[in-house]
Amino acid sequence: MAQELSADQIRQVLQGISVPPQPQIMVDLQMEQVMPNPDLKSIARLISQDPGLSGALLKIVNSPFFGLTNRIASIQQAVNLLGCNTVINLINAQSIKGEMSDETIVTLNRFWDTAQDVAMTCLTLAKRIGYQSADEAYALGLFHNCGIPLMLKRFPDYMTVLEEAYASAGPERRVVDTENRLLNTNHAVVGYFTARSWRLPEHLCEAIANHHNASSIFSDDSGRDAQLKNLLAILKMAEHICASHLVLGNQAEDYEWMSIRGQVLDYVGLSEYDFENLKESIRELGAS
Repeated sequence: MAQELSADQIRQVLQGISVPPQPQIMVDLQMEQVMPNPDLKSIARLISQDPGLSGALLKIVNSPFFGLTNRIASIQQAVNLLGCNTVINLINAQSIKGEMSDETIVTLNRFWDTAQDVAMTCLTLAKRIGYQSADEAYALGLFHNCGIPLMLKRFPDYMTVLEEAYASAGPERRVVDTENRLLNTNHAVVGYFTARSWRLPEHLCEAIANHHNASSIFSDDSGRDAQLKNLLAILKMAEHICASHLVLGNQAEDYEWMSIRGQVLDYVGLSEYDFENLKESIRELGAS
């Protein structure tokens, strides 16, 4: 059964894991965001100073996932169209990616590739099922596994542990249970504390912490965690569509999805047939 880590265990392991500093552009944008009247021109100017982030934002906005009629050519246009919070969520997610990538670790190439795929798929799913904050779903998709590169720096054989974790996943054992047993911590816990230290919205931090705890979350019928359930449903569908079990876990079958599929699809009101059609259309969209 699931074994939760104590506060002392978490504190002890985190001492050996170095969380990268929050990128300065995130700090600047968050300061602008909390102003009574955020200045869209200032936000656009901040983003424009970073060619990499500017290019990434325009690529996302002009992708088929947003479905805009006219191509957006300037950062100011993107900010005016999408609004302050959406742009900041998209930029935060991209700047996190830039800050945390480590080119000395070849293994992380597959990690970032799948993170980008999952993020774009989350964006599409959010729009398809009518979830209002599609940008938050995107940010969760890109950042939900941010604990993986940090775990890999701390534990050189971590990818072997992760593969065992995916192989052992099922109704009675979460992916993170194997990590807890072998390493006394897991990538969801590390990701949660990284997200907290970078001052991401609390509900995104909670989704990161619980992204391998979906069965328990969806079994709670109190209605208390509707926002968390919406985000997790989108993320778990996206992970399955993007074959995270194969890319990260090196498993031909998605054992975690098999154990939670019914709960997730019931929650979002999709039949198996509808989901299979949705999965195919999103895969075609990503390939185009």
